[in-house]
Amino acid sequence: MTHYEKHLCVLNMPTLPISRLQQVPIRDVWPTEPQGFTPWLASQENLSLLGDAIGVRLEIQSTEESVGDFRADIVCKSLPEGDLVLIENQFAQTDHTHLGQILTYAAGLEAVTIVWVAEKFRDEHRAAIDWLNEKTPDNINFFGLEIELWRIADSPVAPKFNVVCKPNEWTRQVAEATRPSSEQSEFRWAYWTGFVRQPILSQILAHPVGPNRQGNLPVPTSWQNFMLQAYILSRGESGVYVSCRGQKRIQNFEALRAQQKAIEDAVGAPLSWDANPNSNRAWILWEFPDLDPNQRADWPRQHQILAAKTVEFFQALDPFVRPLDQSV
Repeated sequence: MTHYEKHLCVLNMPTLPISRLQQVPIRDVWPTEPQGFTPWLASQENLSLLGDAIGVRLEIQSTEESVGDFRADIVCKSLPEGDLVLIENQFAQTDHTHLGQILTYAAGLEAVTIVWVAEKFRDEHRAAIDWLNEKTPDNINFFGLEIELWRIADSPVAPKFNVVCKPNEWTRQVAEATRPSSEQSEFRWAYWTGFVRQPILSQILAHPVGPNRQGNLPVPTSWQNFMLQAYILSRGESGVYVSCRGQKRIQNFEALRAQQKAIEDAVGAPLSWDANPNSNRAWILWEFPDLDPNQRADWPRQHQILAAKTVEFFQALDPFVRPLDQSV
């Protein structure tokens, strides 16, 4: 085939039609939230779409569950942990009434993950969810999601969940979730059970701490706007880190980084400094690549070392952190 003939073939090739994405109003599909949207979302297939958005496997437990004089839209369990997950739906913009409801339901049901779904989040309600994630214990997680509906030409409508608020370090936790879920959950619980029994931790604990099923374990101290946490990674590393919390987290992080040499001299080791002004991430890490949590036979030694390093880290940073903590 000549070059001219090839050129003619290209010109004569049929072109595929290109259409546009069209947003569909929510009420065109579900006229009401309680009779339309909630039953749709409560199906296991559709819950998996929401679960994919926040990185949690969900199993339906009930809908319209009574909490005093009110009714929670959807109550689920996270798998494999079995922790309660509350989902509260709302058409249109978020409002103060629903903010109060999610707090009431969360307290009444003792849910550890609270998901607020709406068409649009007002700025003040985003700020409220961020504040709750900063001030509540790290095992309590608040999410804000906006739902959209889209179609191409006459195609079926497709839902899209956009995460607008999430816990401070959720991305890091989800990224480390590489071990199969049930195995990973039991593995972490067993590891932290030995860790929290180390007597040396009592030197810095503000109140007792128990094991959890996460890759990081909050260690409660007297700090208010800084959180001390130990962590284990499935790739075979352990460590401890301090996360800066609150509205001044980036400002406080930069104040500490300005004293990086003095802090690292106090710790006696180089540290990893990681912050992003456009997200909630602002932490200082002390990594121990030689402590491999996958070596179960070595756990007694690792627990002693990791606990001792956690106490050392707190004591070394406390003189630098406390003035900032008291000024917030």
